[in-house]
Amino acid sequence: MDRMSSSMTSSVTGMGLGGITGLTTGMSTLTCMREQQVTIGGMPTNYVPGLSANYNISSFCQRPGQSRRWPAARAGPTAQHRPGRSHSAGALHRLKHSSRNSPNTQYAHNLICKLADQNERRRRQDTLELIPQSYYSQQPLKVELTEFYSRDNGKDHHTDQYELVNDTILPNPVLRRGQNFFFAVRFDRTYDKQQDVIRIVFCLGPKPSVTKGTRIVLPVNWNTQQGAFQHSRDVTGSARSQDTSTASMPPISTIATVGPITSIRETTTYGVRRSSFSNDALPLQHSPLSPHGTCERPVIERYVATTQHSTFGRSYGSRPASMQNLASIAHEMDRWDISVQRQDGDTITFQVHIPASAPVGVWNCWVQTHRVGQRDNRHDYKCDEDIYILFNPWCREDAVFMDNDALRKEYILNEQGKIWCGTWRQPKGRKWIFGQFDDVVLPACIYLLERSGLEHSERGNPVRVSRAISAMINANNDDDGLMVGRYDGEYKDGVAPHAWTGSVAILERYLMDGGRPVEYGQCWVFSGVVVTICRALGIPCRSVTNYVSAHDTSGTFTVDKFFDRDGNEVPNGPDEDCYDSCWNFHVWNDVWMQRPDLPQGYGGWQIIDSTPQEAAESVYQCGPASVEAVRRGEVGFQYDTPFVYSQLNAELCHFQEEENSEWGFIRMASNQYQVGRKILTKNPSRDDDESDSDLLEITQEYKAVESPTPDRLAVIASCRGYQRLQQYYEFPDRNFEDVVFDLMDIDIVPYGQPFDCTMNIQNKSHEDRTIWCVLTASSCYYTGAIASRVRRSQGEFIVRAGQREVLKLHVTPQEYMDKLVDHSMVKVHAMAYVKQTRQAWSDEDDFPLQKPRLQIQVRSQPTVGQECAVTFSFQNPLNVHLTDCYFTFEGPGIQRPRQIRFRDVKPGELVNYQDKFVASRQGERQVVVTFSSRQIDEIFGSAIVNVRG
Repeated sequence: MDRMSSSMTSSVTGMGLGGITGLTTGMSTLTCMREQQVTIGGMPTNYVPGLSANYNISSFCQRPGQSRRWPAARAGPTAQHRPGRSHSAGALHRLKHSSRNSPNTQYAHNLICKLADQNERRRRQDTLELIPQSYYSQQPLKVELTEFYSRDNGKDHHTDQYELVNDTILPNPVLRRGQNFFFAVRFDRTYDKQQDVIRIVFCLGPKPSVTKGTRIVLPVNWNTQQGAFQHSRDVTGSARSQDTSTASMPPISTIATVGPITSIRETTTYGVRRSSFSNDALPLQHSPLSPHGTCERPVIERYVATTQHSTFGRSYGSRPASMQNLASIAHEMDRWDISVQRQDGDTITFQVHIPASAPVGVWNCWVQTHRVGQRDNRHDYKCDEDIYILFNPWCREDAVFMDNDALRKEYILNEQGKIWCGTWRQPKGRKWIFGQFDDVVLPACIYLLERSGLEHSERGNPVRVSRAISAMINANNDDDGLMVGRYDGEYKDGVAPHAWTGSVAILERYLMDGGRPVEYGQCWVFSGVVVTICRALGIPCRSVTNYVSAHDTSGTFTVDKFFDRDGNEVPNGPDEDCYDSCWNFHVWNDVWMQRPDLPQGYGGWQIIDSTPQEAAESVYQCGPASVEAVRRGEVGFQYDTPFVYSQLNAELCHFQEEENSEWGFIRMASNQYQVGRKILTKNPSRDDDESDSDLLEITQEYKAVESPTPDRLAVIASCRGYQRLQQYYEFPDRNFEDVVFDLMDIDIVPYGQPFDCTMNIQNKSHEDRTIWCVLTASSCYYTGAIASRVRRSQGEFIVRAGQREVLKLHVTPQEYMDKLVDHSMVKVHAMAYVKQTRQAWSDEDDFPLQKPRLQIQVRSQPTVGQECAVTFSFQNPLNVHLTDCYFTFEGPGIQRPRQIRFRDVKPGELVNYQDKFVASRQGERQVVVTFSSRQIDEIFGSAIVNVRG
């Protein structure tokens, strides 16, 4: 008994908090042989401190009516002490087999049982008094509600225009990396700083990994309560200060009506939970994250920054000195971090810093809680909100930082723009609704990134992300891309490219069809969608049009065309292996970013091309190629710079069949049909809905106009890698050329009117010249491919010495009306051959027929939530009925993309159609409308509508 008391006393008196932890660990190992074990806070009721873990009073205390509770032991020499056997059990064993069989033996046994029971109760009470009641009586914290303050964080992160942020049922936070954001958690009880452990975990992708940066574990350290992670270089904008005193934090209150939660989410161990949200509108209530609040999703009340109060938002500009060290650590290490901003009863508000290199995409947030030393007894709570993290062009540390507020407004925040089509002489801007803030856009962007196969850990690199975007817009080889390209005019099983008014309808159809590619698109449609996706993800982006764009399939930096003796084009060349083409216009995109993989000076605008032309790395993708590298001819830099350089600088070579040539063809001279004639984009400082005065020519950014021709030829020669072919691309000796040919430009031709093709010939020699010439007018696709011949004239005649001749080809509407295709383009091709000198000449030109403009008129000033009438009008330019007619109507904040079927239109009729819309957003809103029919299409118009709040 003395040994037991001594052991027990020494164990308890030397016990601290660590001893309590070890004590409760030992408690869980105790067992009973028959009786059900009763525990208090995990501690067995039959435990006696200070004794062996195998000691159990009830295992040998035999009372009347009870059988023995120990196995029978043999008497004799083999009855020795066994390891693990308690001292009391050994004493009882000796008592049973003692030579002195006294009548007091049973009394002594009962006495020892009684004394042991009494001692057990005393020691248990002593132990319970040493352990804090909160330690064994409470389970880990349970999360009842979370609030990410989507709207308030969105204002600081320039994401408040996203419809996902303003959703009335479950707003999703849309955040930009390189900044801080706030969120609050309400627990089922007050946080115990000594015993409760909280970890906030952010995960990206199906297999998040800590080492790859896709799983972030942030332990909550109460010592960083006053931290606010900011930096004087991180974000540009107005300067605001933030005080670090949590005692002066303003209370949280509800300032907007949001979707209510009808039942608080319940959690069990390891993340098993249930939640329910209601679509029914309920009255506005107080915040549940305020003390004694009711079930309503709160937002933060914003305060003007003063020295007494903290602002509940991002701090810009200079930082307070008291926060300097913490901010420097957070940014210099470029890491995630968290601090406790404030605590109100059961509610804790956290501030999280997202590093400027974090991968973009949809992140999930988990709240893990457990008690100190009880990590196995853990509660995992998964927040319902999808957290969208985007690139941040406002953050200096981000690779997409753009240090110009006007350019950020245009290339990130502008929801509409122009895509330039037509020809280089007659460029035509087409309004396009990008709609990057629509609620369907960001989910579609994330899904496309998933389908691209780009590793989640690489999605923080805008170079890799933009390259993946260029690959996933077009659908080729069953890669489940966004859109199928088609250029032959056959669109009956889909939507014609010219019928689209913006990107939203395309992305929505893609999601609704389960990721099946949308039919159909062309380069300018692809470009419009790329602008939408890049701007939605936070990458500055613009649409760029290159007029007379080369598509060199043979790697010779030339676009070769072959003609027979009669002036007819030889398809695919004499060997049927030449698929070169020269597009009237081609539209790609520029994205703005740093290029740490290239030498200094090659950052800024980078070219990406989502139109499938040539496969790169077995995938139809192109870029990003540095615009500066293309301008300088640095074709060795990644990615796909030689191909882009060829689109801008390749030579257009025409060859005519010649019987006296060594290889059967000779090259013909050309006056003006040069590659890369003009490069346009929309002017960020102007908007023009009536005409095209808002174009901006940027040819000088892509082509070194001042550089001599030999520099360009040297680059081309180095890329070809073989000089032996150069002889075939050289012009014949031009010293004997004494006849001048000129194909005249064609002015604007209204749709449905006749036109003339004119070629001037001047004989500068002192002798007569016999000239054979061909003049052809054909309808063509914008890719340069001939659709059908409209009219052709050829002949041989003599031009007297020093004389001029004019050759004209007259084309009537009846000859071309039923032969026109997309964009209503006509290609005029002229060829001439001088028999005396073997001089050969060829030239071509393209022009579009001008269609009537659709007028949009709003009868009254629209107001948010009220119905408003709008009228569309145009005049049929044709003397035939228009059938299969429909309008397409779209405007961000006014009307989601909608197609309206319309009756047949009479010849020459002035069409007036009235429709209605209900505006959902105030301010200046853009409206775009197109009209299409079987006989004529691409009649479109746009207008600015000012909506009152």
